[in-house]
Amino acid sequence: MKLSTKLVLFITGSKLAVALLFVLSLPFLVQQIASQFTNYTLREQKKKVISDVAKNGVDYYLQGEKNFGSYTMLKEEYIAIEQVQPNEHIDTIKNSQRVFVDKDTLNYRILSYTFKNGNQNYLLEIGKATSSINQYNKPLQRFALYILVALIALTLIIDLVFTRMLIKPLAKIIRTKLLHRKFPFRTPLEKVKTSTTDFSYLDESLVLLLDKINEAFAKEKEFTANVSHELMTPISILQSKMENLLADEPLSEEVSLRIIEMMKTLDRLKKISGSLLLISRIENEQYVKNDIVKPLNLFNDIIEEIGHRLQTQNISLTLNISPDAILKNVNYDLLFQLFYNLINNAIKFNIPNGRISITDKQHENNTYELKISDTGIGIAEDQLPFIFKRFRRTNSTEAVGHGLGLAIVKTIAIYHQVEIEVESKIGEGTTFKVLFVK
Repeated sequence: MKLSTKLVLFITGSKLAVALLFVLSLPFLVQQIASQFTNYTLREQKKKVISDVAKNGVDYYLQGEKNFGSYTMLKEEYIAIEQVQPNEHIDTIKNSQRVFVDKDTLNYRILSYTFKNGNQNYLLEIGKATSSINQYNKPLQRFALYILVALIALTLIIDLVFTRMLIKPLAKIIRTKLLHRKFPFRTPLEKVKTSTTDFSYLDESLVLLLDKINEAFAKEKEFTANVSHELMTPISILQSKMENLLADEPLSEEVSLRIIEMMKTLDRLKKISGSLLLISRIENEQYVKNDIVKPLNLFNDIIEEIGHRLQTQNISLTLNISPDAILKNVNYDLLFQLFYNLINNAIKFNIPNGRISITDKQHENNTYELKISDTGIGIAEDQLPFIFKRFRRTNSTEAVGHGLGLAIVKTIAIYHQVEIEVESKIGEGTTFKVLFVK
């Protein structure tokens, strides 16, 4: 999973968790807010009453009576003043019930406060019906939810934009240093501009690492090419001298056989050097890809050259290639070598009286497929990942070959930017699929 996706999921998940926690606690919070606001309102009303009493005396409310009581039409609020014992001291706000003259019993949030006026102690009560307090809970909750959703949406957009800007240098580092890079690297690696120290360090480290890999790969290719090239001359000289010995000198049969074995070894070494030199030249892009090739003609040329081996082992070959198929911007000689090696292996590791099938198919995604199937001895499943390694021979090929035929095939495929898929089962045969993207 990409870092940006993880960050988006984390940001979204954390905000949803906060939103869920807020929604669960919202009724309690709204109730507390309403309660605190009611307490504030009651205290403000108390201050007003005490202020009026201080200015005008308690008779301003009592009007000559011992007690005073007043409430609104719907009894949502009331105020009462009555005489109490001199030693009573009350200053509370709590919920309580009150019974009115008409026998109505209602629940109120009541502020109770004792004060003195002259020599008399009075109790002031200011009440607000809890039903009128709670009637605003749901609208408040709804309003709070709207605000919460708006804030979460706004912060989420801000976070996503910031995250995108933050990891943009990382995405550029991956795109320019790791993705869509053809090895070996021909173009210079430029540093990505970023104010994030970690990204800058990562970018510099990757540039240094890739430069070292490129340099090591170039040295390896140069060494392989030089050694392969330099070996060709002494090998040819030795072969010539041995041929002269066999032709000119009277030798015993035993010595002649030993020289012949030595010549076979030299010939094998010459083939290895030639194969390594071919791989090196392909990797160094010393071949031009400007040919237009018809696969049908290509396979006919290969079969004409290798046909005698089919007859020797009595192997039947079926060629079913579209005559209209064309491959552009390729190198004919390299493709000849690629398919020659695959067909050669299909013959070499086939069974007596076996079969080889060569077919093509045009896929809907603009991919052209060439398939070579045989009825040979097959390759073990655990060996398939290693068949294209240099000098790595599978169990089915231990006795013959030097392990470079499929390595050449892979190198040519990489050079032409084509894919190779392999399917094989022991005792049933092997299928190679070469996929060209037109």
